[in-house]
Amino acid sequence: MDRNIATLPIRCFDSGKAAEAQDLVAVEEPLQISVDGRDLTVTMRTPGQDKELALGFLFSEGLLQRPEQVESIERHERGGIDIRLASGVAIEPERFARNFYMTSSCGVCGKASIDALRLACSPDLARDYPRVSAPTISALPERLRMAQSVFDRTGGLHAAGLFDAHSGELLMSREDVGRHNAVDKLIGAAFFGKLLPLDRHILFLSGRVSFELVQKALMAGIAVVGAVGAPSSLAVDTARRFGLTLAGFVRGKRFNVYSGAARVEGAVGTES
Repeated sequence: MDRNIATLPIRCFDSGKAAEAQDLVAVEEPLQISVDGRDLTVTMRTPGQDKELALGFLFSEGLLQRPEQVESIERHERGGIDIRLASGVAIEPERFARNFYMTSSCGVCGKASIDALRLACSPDLARDYPRVSAPTISALPERLRMAQSVFDRTGGLHAAGLFDAHSGELLMSREDVGRHNAVDKLIGAAFFGKLLPLDRHILFLSGRVSFELVQKALMAGIAVVGAVGAPSSLAVDTARRFGLTLAGFVRGKRFNVYSGAARVEGAVGTES
């Protein structure tokens, strides 16, 4: 059985009748992330792409900027991931003192300030680039859904997909029990592949959009984010502050644009 799927005995009730059965559930386990042997954070995640997850987290938190800063990334004896920095590269001690703790549901607790994000990255997004057509946005949910292999078997994972903004082609996708983990895995893969910034791409999410997901998109240079679900008020405020295009409730041929409508071809009027 795959490491990210577990088989559990259950008691199934149907039309008043009960029976013993087996069910597949998504695995959720802790992952310790360390830098040069020093523990940095623990995240509850679905196993798989752990190295990408670690790199994506450190990049989106502003702790890493370039792949050349990493000498090696290995699994240590406790089963976690240890990132060894290149010679002359160091993370400030106070960064470790922050004592990060991540959960599969809420992301990095305590990072709820647009001002903190502005100080961390000050992203400079082109106002009307990339241009994205409404049909392209409408097609994203189905294209992402077709790539959700673990969700098909468990029904218990979030997904994040990276799409070409012009063609709408799915370039890569990741699944995880945590929304922010799925995005970190994508960003980590792009970081490792030297593809950043992702200024020609769309980030599409299978669920809702919270502040930390907009934060991660901005750190990666992504200017267009869409989702099947709703954005939070802070996600919208952040998108508007930095000029990011944010689309929510993308279902069928309908969707809402909460920020950055100028990038959507066919949009009429301007946002206040």
